[in-house]
Amino acid sequence: MIVLAGDIGGTKTLLQLSRSGPDGLEVLHEKRYASAEYGEFLALASQFVAESLQLTGVRPSKACFGVAGPVSGRLAKTTNLPWSLDADALETALNIERVRLINDFQSVGYGVDALKSEDIVILQQGVEKPCGTRAIIGAGTGLGQAFLVWQADHYEVVASEGGHADFAPTDDEQVELLRYLRKRYQWATWERAVSGRGLVNIFEFLAEREHAPLSAPLQQALREEDHAAVISRFGMQGGDPTAAKALEIFVTLYGAQAGNLALTGLATGGVYLAGGVAPKIIDKLTDGTFMKAFSDKEERMQPLLKAMPVRVIVNPNVGLLGSAIAASRL
Repeated sequence: MIVLAGDIGGTKTLLQLSRSGPDGLEVLHEKRYASAEYGEFLALASQFVAESLQLTGVRPSKACFGVAGPVSGRLAKTTNLPWSLDADALETALNIERVRLINDFQSVGYGVDALKSEDIVILQQGVEKPCGTRAIIGAGTGLGQAFLVWQADHYEVVASEGGHADFAPTDDEQVELLRYLRKRYQWATWERAVSGRGLVNIFEFLAEREHAPLSAPLQQALREEDHAAVISRFGMQGGDPTAAKALEIFVTLYGAQAGNLALTGLATGGVYLAGGVAPKIIDKLTDGTFMKAFSDKEERMQPLLKAMPVRVIVNPNVGLLGSAIAASRL
């Protein structure tokens, strides 16, 4: 079976053509696109299918696209792009027998069991309960969340838009951050603090509150590059105190919300960090800040949290892998 898989994000879109067989997936063609360069997904997908046909001589019969945004039946709308996807229209336009749309974190969930040891960094060993519920959280352009629930012989994914739930501070400084976010956005959500844009929000909050002079190299980099990437890099390297503090708060909040999600889903099967941010700040995630915030809950809940495996997914194609697996099951 020839399958088309997609991982559609606010920043990038990955498409892959594979042959599905008893030994797994054989990748035939794969390409990355800058999402903002296309006004609609269909134009991008049509271009990829035509190029794949020219290169491989085969067309997909099944397709699954993981979308960074809510999915309702056969329809999906990206949260951070002006794209609307219609599975029926895609089937007709791309001449594909069956198309399925799923949330991008559903894609990540389906891909978890296909990961290898080198695709994961362990933050907490824990004790994984067989068939126990798993939780996935990932900061990137937005903040994705999902649960994996065991069904018969594999994990099925329960999608979530919990990244848009209300942000809950745990200390006085975070209370000030909450007020800043409410003033700026009206609604202060977890995504406003734990995402690429969230890191920028934290940095700008600190710069405004403390009136601290930014280092000249940081200011120059901010004029030339993506702000979140600059802040995380300078924060990791210790090249600017405001960036370093912003990253510290960001990782603390990331850990706190991951712990909230773990308790919400009773994630005895493990907690997985996905998304584009985590691999870039892996040294900061492993210095203890994240795990301290993860288990800093009501005392009677701490043993439960400390028993849960916590792992970082560093394979950037896990969502694509999950979409291909979902397509092969159609």
